[in-house]
Amino acid sequence: MIRPLTALTTRHAWKFILLWTVLGVALSVVGQSKLHSVTEPDVGSFLPKSYDSAAALRVAEDEFGAKPDANAVTVLVARDDGRRITAADRRRIDRIAADLGQRRLKSPNPDDLPPLLFTDHSQKPVVKPLSNAPDGTFRLLSASLKGNQNDPELQELYRDFRDHAKKAFARADLRTGFTGGIADTADTAEEQEDTEKLVGLLTFGLILLLNVLAFRSVLAALLPLLAVVLVGGAATGAVVGTALLFDFKLDPSTPSLINVVLLGIGIDYFLFLLFRFREVLRGDPTTRPRALAAECAGRVGAAIASAALTIVAAFATLGIASFGQFRVLGPAIAVCVLVMLLASLTFMPALLAVSGRRMFWPSRALRRAPRPGLSGRLGERVARRPFLFLTASVGLLVALSAGALGMRMDYGTGAGPDDTPAAATAREIARALPGGVESPHTVYVTADDRHAEGTRLDRSALLGLTKELKAVKGVGRVAAPVLNERRTAAKVDFYLTVDTQSQGARDLIADTVRPVVTKKAPPGTEAHVSGEAALFSDVSEAVSKDLKVVFPVAAALIALILVLLLRSLLAPLVLMLAIGLGFTATLGSGVLVFQHVLDRPGVSFTLPLVLFLFVVALGTDYNILISDRVREEMGRPGTARQAAAAAVRHTAPAIVTAGVVLAGSFASLAVNPAPATQEIGLVTALGIGLSSLVLSVVLVPAAVALLGRATWWPSKSGRGKGGRRRTRQPAYEPHSPYAGDGWPHDRQPLRR
Repeated sequence: MIRPLTALTTRHAWKFILLWTVLGVALSVVGQSKLHSVTEPDVGSFLPKSYDSAAALRVAEDEFGAKPDANAVTVLVARDDGRRITAADRRRIDRIAADLGQRRLKSPNPDDLPPLLFTDHSQKPVVKPLSNAPDGTFRLLSASLKGNQNDPELQELYRDFRDHAKKAFARADLRTGFTGGIADTADTAEEQEDTEKLVGLLTFGLILLLNVLAFRSVLAALLPLLAVVLVGGAATGAVVGTALLFDFKLDPSTPSLINVVLLGIGIDYFLFLLFRFREVLRGDPTTRPRALAAECAGRVGAAIASAALTIVAAFATLGIASFGQFRVLGPAIAVCVLVMLLASLTFMPALLAVSGRRMFWPSRALRRAPRPGLSGRLGERVARRPFLFLTASVGLLVALSAGALGMRMDYGTGAGPDDTPAAATAREIARALPGGVESPHTVYVTADDRHAEGTRLDRSALLGLTKELKAVKGVGRVAAPVLNERRTAAKVDFYLTVDTQSQGARDLIADTVRPVVTKKAPPGTEAHVSGEAALFSDVSEAVSKDLKVVFPVAAALIALILVLLLRSLLAPLVLMLAIGLGFTATLGSGVLVFQHVLDRPGVSFTLPLVLFLFVVALGTDYNILISDRVREEMGRPGTARQAAAAAVRHTAPAIVTAGVVLAGSFASLAVNPAPATQEIGLVTALGIGLSSLVLSVVLVPAAVALLGRATWWPSKSGRGKGGRRRTRQPAYEPHSPYAGDGWPHDRQPLRR
């Protein structure tokens, strides 16, 4: 199936190039314009409805009309002279706030874009008083805008409101501060804008530099990057279209991950094709490049397809996760990888077909036999001393894996730098308010038959609940019960005396507060607890359950794919053991860096699962490529060790270059303001580095050299009489089966 497809694309190369160009541009425009309409910043919306905090949020919305507002901004207003706010000041502040709420904010459309590509956020903000500081030094207001806070257009609308509010209050000799919701997001975006641009330029520069060093060619350096950017735009549009079609929301960090994955794997697949294409051009200078491009794409395309489908299958297992943030990540990554796979089998071979030998101009590498180089020497040494290299690589991975001992999960929600105006305002408010007040928790009590006529709650029935709640160690002030209009539901606000983002707060809610609430709720009612600690206590439980399910299912699915691909039982076992060691070593390294060296409370709760899928699935790419080449080399005359050495010599440059590119792409996430995304980026980059530099070019070839042709048991791949089989040499191979593979022809063959 793959060979006929690649043959078709190389025969009609210009048609496929035109088709991909049109699709890429069109889907890029649509995808970027609608991207923020399919993201959801509220973590609580990803929880299953069966969890306690999710039930509390439903009661809050249904019975009290209190829908969570992720955009709500807290506006601090204080006197310029630092004195306490007077009654006259409060009246003046409230009057200015009312005027701000009546001013309509207009969303500019300077390019006159059609409604399909432009979201009009024009609206009047909702501005209302909140409270006064206990010491009377400031008054707090609430301001809210409708829309997705991650949308740059809505952020511009907020900045218009902020700047106008500052001027309005300044005329009354009042200063202002803005924090929370879209204020945090907008300030962080402004703070990070220049840094993200610089890192983006450095990432592209790294890719160009590596391509120039690898191919000594202008076209081979630029074309893969341009092609991947074009296909990446098409893939993003496909993901957005899928989300709109099936009505699911993405986490705000997902678009960043998608961009990194697309850039990384796209460059990887193009590099695999380029290295093989250069090899076949060297071996057969007479055959038309278009025919060689078809042959090359057909051979490498099988390995690329297997690697891509492994990634898709691994992320498909997230469909069984209960936590929605994981569940929606699966289809998003799967769709973008499938689009990149289709481009790798059609668009990229077409580019090779039309460029031919010009792809490697002005390099003269096609005119001379390749020197063994570092990869040739490494392959020879691994093949001569496989046990030494196997032991050393396993020892390194085990030592790094030890770092995972004592791992703790961090459910903190901090998502921005500490030096923004929003962060400074938050600190000023926190200093003036009692502990826990800035993040209240609420008990919602509803009658079991609250929809029936005559059902009523009474405040006196809730006195026992509030009394017991006040007696809980770690709970501060408890407010009086508040009933809804129909008196079918009640809410009791309370405040914790501990950090609401700490593990202690989550344990307090799960182990003490909820049991007390359940026990003391009036007969015939049900009670639920909401709040930051309650929410992340449930998230912790959901994530723990998902880890126990997704890990084994994903591992089993990847193992099954490897068995079907390699037609062997022993080879997949070797690869899975190597991949497992690579994952634990990567996780251990991440724990050492973030938990111990940087002294964070723990690693992000999303890290283990996302890291497992990225490192295992993407690392499997390189293992499949080296295994496929070893199998190919074993089908030719020679020993198993010679086959392993030749495979390293031919594939190590592609694997290492691709690994550095992919690791660099993930490392660019280090500038993301969200700590969870920083950890995923840096630790995944380390995992990709281990996969490409240790697992694929050292550990796996060393294991194959030791096991010999028994690696493919029970398949008879590469076997014949005497354990060797002569196969028809491809048209592009040199005359001698080992010419150009780095082995001197007068050297005795290695012992098997």
